[in-house]
Amino acid sequence: MAACRIEGRRAHCLLCATSKTTKLSTGAAVKEASRIAGLHPKAGGDDPDISGELCSGDMLLDALVACSGVTLKAVATALGIPIVSGTVTAPVGMTGIRLEFQVKFGKREDGREVTEDEVEKLGKLTERYCVVLQTLVHKPRIEVRLAGSGGTKEEDGITKEIMHGSIL
Repeated sequence: MAACRIEGRRAHCLLCATSKTTKLSTGAAVKEASRIAGLHPKAGGDDPDISGELCSGDMLLDALVACSGVTLKAVATALGIPIVSGTVTAPVGMTGIRLEFQVKFGKREDGREVTEDEVEKLGKLTERYCVVLQTLVHKPRIEVRLAGSGGTKEEDGITKEIMHGSIL
C-alpha cells in the first residue's frame, strides 16, 4: 500500500511494488480520516464494496461535493438564509461534472421566506468561493515529473536515471 498525506498545501505519496492502492489521509485527524485509493473496477480494480478502495475520480468528486457543501452552508449563514437540510451530488462523468444542490430552506424568525433572488445570490457566491470548484473551472498549470532509477545492473556506483516531464 502507498501512504499519502497532506503537509501544508502539498500532498505526498509513498509508492511500493506490492499494491496498486493509495491510502489518503489529511491533517490532525490522520487516523480517522483515511481512504484507500485504487483502480476503478472497469480498469481492473477490485469491487469497492468488498475492498473499500475508491477510485481517484470518486475522491475528486467527494472533494468537490464536500467543499461546495461547506461553502454553501457558510455563505447561507453569512446571508442569513436558514438551511434545514439538503444534499449535494456530483454524478461521475468523464467529460463533464454536474454539481447539484437539493436544499430545504427554513423559515426566518420574522417569518420571511427565502426569495428567488437570495437563492440566485447563494448559488453565485457558493460557486465563487468553493476552492475545489474554482480549481476545476480555472484549470491550473500542472507540471508532471517522473524520475526513476534502478532496474538495471549498477556499474561501479554509477546510477542510471530516466526522467520524463511535461506541462499540461
